[in-house]
Amino acid sequence: MSENFECDVIVVGSGAAGLTAAITAKKRGLKVIVLEKEPVFGGTTALSGGVLWIPLNEHGRKQNPDDTRLAVRTYMMQETGSYFDEAAVDAFIENGPKMVAFFERETEMKFVPTMYPDYHPNVAGGVDIGRSILAAPFDIRRLGKDMLRLKPPLKTITFIGMMFNSSNADLKHFFQATKSLTSFIYVAKRLITHIKELALYQRGIHVTSGNALAARLAKSALDLNIPILTSSPVVEILMENGNAIGVRTGGEHGEKRLTARHGVVLACGGFPHDVKRIAKAYPHLQRGGEHLSPTPVSNTGDGLNMAEVVGGKVEIRFKDAAAWMPVSYVPYANGEFGVFPHLLDRYKPGIIGVLKNGKRFTNESNSYHDVGADLIRACAGQKDTTMWLICDKLTLAKYGIGFVKPAPMPVGRFLRNGYLLKGNTLAELAKNAGIDPAGLEQTVHEFNIGAVKGEDSAFGRGTTTFNRYLADIENKPNPCVAPVQKGPFYAVKIVMGDLGTFDGIQTSVAGEVLRDDGSAIDGLYAVGNDRASIMGGNYPAAGITHGPNMTFGFVTGNHIADKAGVHA
Repeated sequence: MSENFECDVIVVGSGAAGLTAAITAKKRGLKVIVLEKEPVFGGTTALSGGVLWIPLNEHGRKQNPDDTRLAVRTYMMQETGSYFDEAAVDAFIENGPKMVAFFERETEMKFVPTMYPDYHPNVAGGVDIGRSILAAPFDIRRLGKDMLRLKPPLKTITFIGMMFNSSNADLKHFFQATKSLTSFIYVAKRLITHIKELALYQRGIHVTSGNALAARLAKSALDLNIPILTSSPVVEILMENGNAIGVRTGGEHGEKRLTARHGVVLACGGFPHDVKRIAKAYPHLQRGGEHLSPTPVSNTGDGLNMAEVVGGKVEIRFKDAAAWMPVSYVPYANGEFGVFPHLLDRYKPGIIGVLKNGKRFTNESNSYHDVGADLIRACAGQKDTTMWLICDKLTLAKYGIGFVKPAPMPVGRFLRNGYLLKGNTLAELAKNAGIDPAGLEQTVHEFNIGAVKGEDSAFGRGTTTFNRYLADIENKPNPCVAPVQKGPFYAVKIVMGDLGTFDGIQTSVAGEVLRDDGSAIDGLYAVGNDRASIMGGNYPAAGITHGPNMTFGFVTGNHIADKAGVHA
């Protein structure tokens, strides 16, 4: 590419939102280029579960034909509270199904239904099925040489690099591999296939979840001859007479000026690694606690910072400015560490979560965001925002805990490196973990009284379809509840993390970046996690990031084309 390059639309970032905007604009006839800071494309999307919350989509209608626009709107009104944005919500409900249909018809994008309930199905307008869809698995060999530029999945949620689909059915086979011949054969076939892939390609090629979503979108963009320039960080938005006219890039390719006739779209992934901004936005950091994000370390708030420089309004308003995720440090043999998001273990019977005082504080089978928010509130006034997941020997063998896999996988190295804590008695475990022994013993005693009957009188664990969805359906009578009673006992320490930020650049419904006075900066747009979420800092269902992000990427791409005078 020359030192000066001209196109119609420049998209800064290669996650789902940015690629959706790019593909939509290109399909409308505009010349588009995508710039990516990292040497690989896919952004946070490639590390994610790949689920989209798109109410009333074609797949969901088959699962739940009785779902209605009014029910969706009611649910979003309940969930967003004082941040309910009528125009944005209506645009999302209207355009979400259109986006899904367009991408399945016009691109490599394919979706499959999931069995996910809304996270709060008992709230007015909530449903037990039909709103969350998932990117279909994908063979990344179809990317050709660009396969090497696809961001790999998060290491800590793979098994020797093998990905698991974001569905309970897929994971169930792995939990049942030593108990069911059908599951054993399923797992054996997957392992054999994966080992072959590692030998031939040095990575798994049949990808699922967010890696499949990123790969399918990238394949669609590349097939449309949309350049995705990696290792091309944008350092400045070029302005002329108050309008955004392009960008200046840096990086290993040297400085370049790229001009855009019709728009610059910021899709830089929000600010989870912007140290200064999260120090102000996250309550547990304000009081001196830890935060550990498994999102790409390159998500340093570039979009927000560049928008502010040219007059864009960035305001952190939400009480919960990020999608909270309880995480743990995973020590590696080379002295480095990974970040493990606790997506599944908290739902399993026989695992409870306690604070430093040994007390439970929430329903452990609620969503990761709800558990994280409750942890932040429970630790108010304390420096540390920390919890421990506790289980006994039988539960550890059956389900594993955190990064520790179930039997027959060995646990010795995790005991040696301190990731897994052990005690022959609860008091000994508490001492080793730094938990109040009396508090833990009392908590487990009180919990077990109800747990032997499948009851959780304190927090109602297992009382919603979502609680039960990721639990163990074979555990009767409550798939989420079992006693903690047979030593030795084990614990994993949990700190706060996130899956991405919620707050950010203030925009119009169409994605135009707004100034403090509410006027739009002509030619400048924000999508994805750079743009403030319509969910108002809440997390109502699986896929409430990708669903709105791709929908509004679609809306923004079409808006730019409409404004450029390109006919649909």
